[in-house]
Amino acid sequence: MSERRPEGRGQNLDNTAKQIIELLQDDGRLSYSAIAKQVGLSEAAVRHRVQKLIESGVMQVVAVTDPMQMGFARQAMIGVKVTGNVREVAAELAAMEKLDYVVITTGRFDILAEIVAESDDELLEVVSEQISALDRVVTTETFVYLRLEKQTYAWGVR
Repeated sequence: MSERRPEGRGQNLDNTAKQIIELLQDDGRLSYSAIAKQVGLSEAAVRHRVQKLIESGVMQVVAVTDPMQMGFARQAMIGVKVTGNVREVAAELAAMEKLDYVVITTGRFDILAEIVAESDDELLEVVSEQISALDRVVTTETFVYLRLEKQTYAWGVR
């Protein structure tokens, strides 16, 4: 995984790169030729720019699904309180294959981690035997998702 820029400071993207990103946020299946027509570049130039945006970690092009509709029984956010170095614990959590989202935060929890689990037993095993077993984890609280109401990644570019 590529290293992220600190404190939300974005990369210096030109207007064409921003336009390409916004088009792909709206429809990730858009062809290079369709993008080229809208931004005024050749298909080869668009392909090159998209590849550079992906390689630099600015964007990803992926299929986003509703885990519940894909046969997963549980999706949950796990709040984690730690003692000691929060970054080190976050790195340990990020290394866990079953967790797909790990962020360091402020407030009641030091870290939030998301899991998509095949069963309640799998969720229980990850929380009690993997996360809680880490030396510096003080407590966890699990928030089970009941229904996905909104999921969007089209927040545009600045």
